[in-house]
Formats: sequence, structure tokens, C-alpha cells
Amino acid sequence: MLRMTNAVCEEVNRRRMEVTGENPISHVHVKDFTQIPVIDVADLIAGNSVRLEVAERIGEACRESGFFYIVGHGVDSNLTHRLHDLSRQFFALEVESKMRIAMPLAGRAWRGYFRVGDELTSGIPDQKEGLYFGRELRSDDPLVQASTPCTVLICSPLSLQNCVK
Repeated sequence: MLRMTNAVCEEVNRRRMEVTGENPISHVHVKDFTQIPVIDVADLIAGNSVRLEVAERIGEACRESGFFYIVGHGVDSNLTHRLHDLSRQFFALEVESKMRIAMPLAGRAWRGYFRVGDELTSGIPDQKEGLYFGRELRSDDPLVQASTPCTVLICSPLSLQNCVK
């Protein structure tokens, strides 16, 4: 597990209280935790017989802490390091630049940038900013034609390059 400091936990709760005016966990049974669960998904990806156990660990992590860290995914470490570096560059940009690829501009694709508070969970503004992205597929792509889960036909493609002058 990855260690999470009490200061981080307290800051998350403090920010939620600022937005809602109430204790964020007063109505939810959540275990106190100081570690982020780390889940190896290699068996899940491989379709091994223990894949249901992996799915149960993911479900438990979602219920207990609300998030988790995945290992064993098979994504090349050079790619994950590059994504990390590009993410830092993107989120260091001025808000005006990031808003050039805001989610409302993407139509039904559900892609693009969102600011802190733009998304809601159970009617409460989330305390995160983010960027949803994915492959841009044409209507004749075999994945779209086969209605493959997690593929969306991009009607108004967005590109990170739109943020960079």
C-alpha cells in the first residue's frame, strides 16, 4: 500500500467541509485509512481464475477509500513516465489555456478538461481537476462498429495540442 499522511486526509476532509458545510463522512460509513490500496490487476487482465478476487479487491478499495493504485497492468513504464511528465506540464498551464479543451466543447464524447468543483459526486462538488482523454475513433472503426465497451465515437475531436501555443 502507498502511505497517505494524516495531513492529506485532513486536507481532503477540510476542503469538502468548506464546499458543503458538513462533515464529509458523517453520513457515510468509511474506515479511517492512511494508506492507498495497491491492486495488482495482472490476473484480471489475463482472465485467470482468480480474476474475481481482483475484482473484489477493487470493489473493497472503492468502498473503503474511494480510490486505489493499480500495478500489473502491462503498460510500458516509459509510456507511464511520459504521461506523468505531460500531465504535470498540462496541469501547470494557466486555467484559460486548459479551458480551451473543456469538457463541454467535446459534445457526447465526455473528453476534455474540468476544473475543481465542475464534477459532482452525490450532488457534492468534487475537489479535483482533471482531464479525460482517449483515442479518437471514426464511425467506421471496427471497435465502434462492434459496439465495444468503453469506446466513444468522437464527434468533435479535441487535442492537447489545442492548449499549447
